[in-house]
Amino acid sequence: MNVIQQLEKEQQKKKTPALRAGDTVKVHAKVVEGTRERIQVFEGTVIRVTGGGLR
Repeated sequence: MNVIQQLEKEQQKKKTPALRAGDTVKVHAKVVEGTRERIQVFEGTVIRVTGGGLR
């Protein structure tokens, strides 16, 4: 098993919430501006969920 496959296998073990199109989600992103740091919250609607893989 190569390194990429091993890493993907470890990452797949993490629990992710079940998302479907139409769900409302909030994303918290860390924003760094110079020496200041804050959390910016974005809220939106899931349009489409594709793939399912890590890449």
